[in-house]
Amino acid sequence: MFNLFPIENGVCAPIGFYCDGVSAGLKANSQLDIAFIYADSLCDVEGIFTENKFCAAPITHFRQYGENFKTNFVLINSKNANALTGDEGVQNIQEILAKLQTTFPHITNPIMSSTGTIGVQLPKEKIMQSFSYFNLETKNNQNASQAIMTTDRFNKTIAFEVFLDDTRSFKIGAICKGAGMINPSLATMLCFITTDAAIPKEDIRPLLLKAAKTTFNAISVDGDTSTNDTILLLSNQKSGNYDKEAFLFALEKIMHKLATDIVRDGEGATKLVAFEVKGAKTEKEAEICAKALSQSPLVKTALFGCDPNWGRIASTIGASGIECNPNTLEIYFGDICVYSEGKIYFDSLNEEKAARVLKQDSFKISCNIGLGKESFVAYGCDLGYEYVKINADYRT
Repeated sequence: MFNLFPIENGVCAPIGFYCDGVSAGLKANSQLDIAFIYADSLCDVEGIFTENKFCAAPITHFRQYGENFKTNFVLINSKNANALTGDEGVQNIQEILAKLQTTFPHITNPIMSSTGTIGVQLPKEKIMQSFSYFNLETKNNQNASQAIMTTDRFNKTIAFEVFLDDTRSFKIGAICKGAGMINPSLATMLCFITTDAAIPKEDIRPLLLKAAKTTFNAISVDGDTSTNDTILLLSNQKSGNYDKEAFLFALEKIMHKLATDIVRDGEGATKLVAFEVKGAKTEKEAEICAKALSQSPLVKTALFGCDPNWGRIASTIGASGIECNPNTLEIYFGDICVYSEGKIYFDSLNEEKAARVLKQDSFKISCNIGLGKESFVAYGCDLGYEYVKINADYRT
């Protein structure tokens, strides 16, 4: 048995972790734009990264450390993605991190992560000058989570203390950013997770991948996969306590909350939608279908207009490539059935009820394929005018 309790301080809630955010002048009006996460002892680290073949320089730099390295520092900048910047982009990271280690000699194998505009070299002098503002004994989760934001409307942070019994516990915390270029190939976002659980190194990656499958790999805002997608998990083992089942449960809770926060915060989004596909022949087909629904522009624009256009749902299922049959298909908006096994239940009364479901800020659309027992849930949002406006002026 184990129990989870929400706690404060997010990524610096676990024992031995610190964080803060400062302004380096990358954003206008002295907004926070540089964050750090520091651990007072070396940590095991694992990462999951973008599937975009043009991955950003910070990911290339991370991979140069090789397997099984330990770290005690993550440096994060917003406003500039340091992507498609060639060898110079990696060299700039090396220069920045060398300056960091000169300033703070006890920092080991520092990691850098970036988010923002693609195709622009880092303003390295501004970043390096910001180190004079760092106090590594600070625990300011709000500043750190704010500093990594780009088009986000709110910061995304969470932490739990996990009690294994009356005396043993460990903590796990996280911060995350993301609102646009979100696609279920990890999702365009940065997520940093810390824990003082005594998790064996060999458990970290498998558990991270398992949790990502139904969380960050199950969300879509606009179907675009970025160059900078990153999930990092750092463990310093300071609590001395660990239980594999409890850790996975807590990790999934944290990643699910942050993933759905990203969708809820989708650029211009007004609603969070769970697309549940069940009754598929295989789990993979259920996943393919659910993700197709979460990404369809026609479905997403109908949701924005609160139009329960079930024909767009059915059409997307049929076009997804999975095995399906209109005579076994069922479609629900919330608990309102609009189509079942070849029969239409979309009279004026059900249309009105379904439209009311779509006016909520979060709801579920369920589709039973009726050919098997496998299921998957993907998460998406509506697509409206504000998304176009934000992305039309993104660089300005």
